[in-house]
Amino acid sequence: MNKFLGYTCSLCGKEYLPGQVTYTCACGGNLDVVLDYNNIRKNTKPDALLDKPCASLWHFQPLLPVALPPAGFSSPLSLPGGTPTLSLPRLADKLSLKQLWLKDESRNPTASFKDRASAVVVARAQEIGAEVVVTASTGNAGAALAGMSAAIGQKAIIFAPKNAPQAKIAQLLVFGAKVLLVDGTYDDAFDLSVKAADEFGWYCRNTGYNPFTVEGKKTAAFEIWQQIGQLANLAQTTIFVSVGDGNIISGIHKGFKDLLALGWIEQLPRIIGVQAEGSAAVTNAFHAGTEIIEPVKAQTLADSISVDLPRDGVRAVRAARDTGGLYITVPDAEILKAIAELGSVGIFAEPAGATAYAGLTAARAAGQIDPESPVLVLNTGSGLKDVRAAMQSVSSAPIIEPTLEAVKRAL
Repeated sequence: MNKFLGYTCSLCGKEYLPGQVTYTCACGGNLDVVLDYNNIRKNTKPDALLDKPCASLWHFQPLLPVALPPAGFSSPLSLPGGTPTLSLPRLADKLSLKQLWLKDESRNPTASFKDRASAVVVARAQEIGAEVVVTASTGNAGAALAGMSAAIGQKAIIFAPKNAPQAKIAQLLVFGAKVLLVDGTYDDAFDLSVKAADEFGWYCRNTGYNPFTVEGKKTAAFEIWQQIGQLANLAQTTIFVSVGDGNIISGIHKGFKDLLALGWIEQLPRIIGVQAEGSAAVTNAFHAGTEIIEPVKAQTLADSISVDLPRDGVRAVRAARDTGGLYITVPDAEILKAIAELGSVGIFAEPAGATAYAGLTAARAAGQIDPESPVLVLNTGSGLKDVRAAMQSVSSAPIIEPTLEAVKRAL
């Protein structure tokens, strides 16, 4: 069935047919994909999605603007999603919460949430016959694109700032992508990748630029609906999301809005955005009561959310505002503490992923969370992505002589 009707500009409201535009509106605004909800309701019943196991995001293909995955989408690398939502009773007790879940996106094929966007963008690239897909990335989006491209034989080019964590650069190279390290910031890499895409005719995956990235990321909302919707009142649930360029929180918001438009949920859950204190452009706009995103000079150890000018900032502001949520900032020291706390219950989160939990801790201390309401924290990536930050979050291990006496002294 043809579900993809076109696009609507998130700023000026201008409408486009599918072939009239590729990336953004003439006014510069980000585009929202428009789906034919009547057609979806007619051909898909919610129980058909809720009652079957979700092996990957393609489980929700009836709600996506791309056709069934093209030939070649059979490798595990091309099947992200289906990540677990874990109950964390010990941390719930510590925070005096009745119920706390964590959706663990580190279980994705390249160990981050960004796999969801890359899967849908690459599927779209295959549909339109794009020879090369390019993106700017601090590491995770690039790794996701590189891995997905390797799985199906798609050419990929990645622009990354030269100071991106080496573990992330290693993924890009091992997956065979062409990697160009930019002597500058993520924002410099973003701008250069857009210019290169225009110059060479490449298909640009950039977050907060390509409208299909949100369509991939919204699938996490569908999984939350499936995984905890039967266990708790989703409308009373608060979801904590770390925010950099704003595309993940916008995607989560879009997913729940799709479900609301279909009549499959009655109310949107509350969404709270969490930013590092040193990279808080969206938070600043939210608290100023505006949708004008002023750039900052980002400085935080959480590289995945270190962004001077968030490219999806307007929709990120709306994700919290329209759901009764809010924005919180946390210092790097609290992010490191959150890495260790999550580690104590078996979750190895990278700094950006732990930022969401740090935000929950801050919100709970400030009395901004009802202890009786369900809470879900989104871990966006694996701690193996940034081992240096992980080591900063814990005490170093002692070096001892190979004797029992040395063991006893150390204990």
